[in-house]
Amino acid sequence: MDEYEFEKEMSEKLRDARDRITSELGQVIVGQHEVVEQMLIALLSGGHCLVTGAPGLAKTLLVRSLSQVFDLSFHRIQFTPDLMPSDITGTEILEDRPEGGRQMVFAQGPIFANIILADEINRTPPKTQSALLEAMQEKQVTVAGNTFDLGKPFFVLATQNPIEMEGTYPLPEAQLDRFMFNIVIGYLGEDDEVEVVRRTTGAPGAPVETIFTGEDLLQCHQLIRRVPVSEEVLRYAVKLASATRPGQPNAPEFIENWVEWGAGTRAAQFLILGAKTRALLHNRAHASFDDVRALAHPVLRHRILINYKAEAEGVTLEQVIDRVIESVDQKH
Repeated sequence: MDEYEFEKEMSEKLRDARDRITSELGQVIVGQHEVVEQMLIALLSGGHCLVTGAPGLAKTLLVRSLSQVFDLSFHRIQFTPDLMPSDITGTEILEDRPEGGRQMVFAQGPIFANIILADEINRTPPKTQSALLEAMQEKQVTVAGNTFDLGKPFFVLATQNPIEMEGTYPLPEAQLDRFMFNIVIGYLGEDDEVEVVRRTTGAPGAPVETIFTGEDLLQCHQLIRRVPVSEEVLRYAVKLASATRPGQPNAPEFIENWVEWGAGTRAAQFLILGAKTRALLHNRAHASFDDVRALAHPVLRHRILINYKAEAEGVTLEQVIDRVIESVDQKH
């Protein structure tokens, strides 16, 4: 099969699978359509997600269901203040040999899976956080001087509880930047919440059907990077990111007043990568300005640090991002 036929086949498979994936997840997840799409975009792009939401909003169920749709191994790690790096990566143990004597053998930790749910990542010290973040960036772990490659694909979804921040260890901005999206999960509407209660207090539903294999997902990663994007859309993504940086020539006045630190180059990279994926999911052959705008909030909200003046004036981060989009659109 030549390259053109491969791209055509994978594009058709992805487009056909979108509705099936949504349908399968809809059997266990009620509402949250935008959240589901953003997680799907990140998974198909090969990116990691930070999820901010109160307890009891089905974060674990959603991630587990995604792993089943894609036939991927799944591990959940509950982060606590006493969690050690070896509890995540694994450790060497002394094991008896069948022929006699003993040897050191590496026992893999829960990080060795395709999808990792890092629950409440901000409740563990920086040393343990860094063990996970090294795996995210390098796709490998180092134990006792030995390096072990992680399986592919590898996807981390880390959660944070925004309600109670006492006794937590917030991730530094440089580590937050490794996440493709920061997805906010809110409460459901009344009708959706009624449906959740109905489903969870009745008979168990049908299991989620596997649609994609891990190999299919890796091929999707290759396909998405081949999706064409115009020079204008590329520049638009770069302008969105650069407009959030105070002290820059093109920074709007409200950025100088309200923002302490803006988004780096990774923001523009993830805007374009996400836009390409969203375009394919919506049956389009190329990324557009609308695709970039649709992903501006999840890409930028963990890369912009507002200052005390903004907080004193009651300005939220979401309002700042909205103003950035409006400002760049007016100039564009």
